[in-house]
Amino acid sequence: MENYSGDLTEAQNELYGWIKNYLKDFQHSPSIRQMMQAMGLKSPAPIQSRLKHLQEKGYISWQEGKARTLQIVDELTEGIPIMGSVAAGGLIETYNDVNENLDISEVLKKKDVFALTVNGDSMIDACIADGDMVLMEPIKDSYSLRNGTIVSAMVPGLGTTLKYFVKKDNKIFLEAANPAYEPIELNLEEVVFQGKLLAVWRKI
Repeated sequence: MENYSGDLTEAQNELYGWIKNYLKDFQHSPSIRQMMQAMGLKSPAPIQSRLKHLQEKGYISWQEGKARTLQIVDELTEGIPIMGSVAAGGLIETYNDVNENLDISEVLKKKDVFALTVNGDSMIDACIADGDMVLMEPIKDSYSLRNGTIVSAMVPGLGTTLKYFVKKDNKIFLEAANPAYEPIELNLEEVVFQGKLLAVWRKI
């Protein structure tokens, strides 16, 4: 077994290595039962104990009781977690698994910044193209959002999209920066705002 770090016990190291390989192969978290089987254990308690230690030592992010929330925290990379893709066209499903990190140290001063990959051309007139990476700052209070802010918004049942935020009366409009796309009209309670645009990262 590869020795990841001297501050882990052999049992913790073994589980950590197995989880890393599992996430790489399947792109989603293993269940407690799968971890028990892999480690040859008949009880979930030792697994939960090892997960707790891995979390305390900064190797994983995990909500106790919810195995599918488990993520690897790469101790060698001070990066921004890339949280999946966001549609700039139609709406697509959003993903929560962090599978790589974007290393831009100057933006790290802001708290909880995350990155999304843009799919589609609906924001092209805002100089945001298909394949760009957008850096987003979490929105703490959607009521303080100003018209014209570029946001990533989750519409339940449809997915996540990147658009201009516009509020008229009691209606929310998610407007594209491309005349080929119609605005999406919603009630405020129908939409969850995940973040507002901080920067656009383009690899040339």
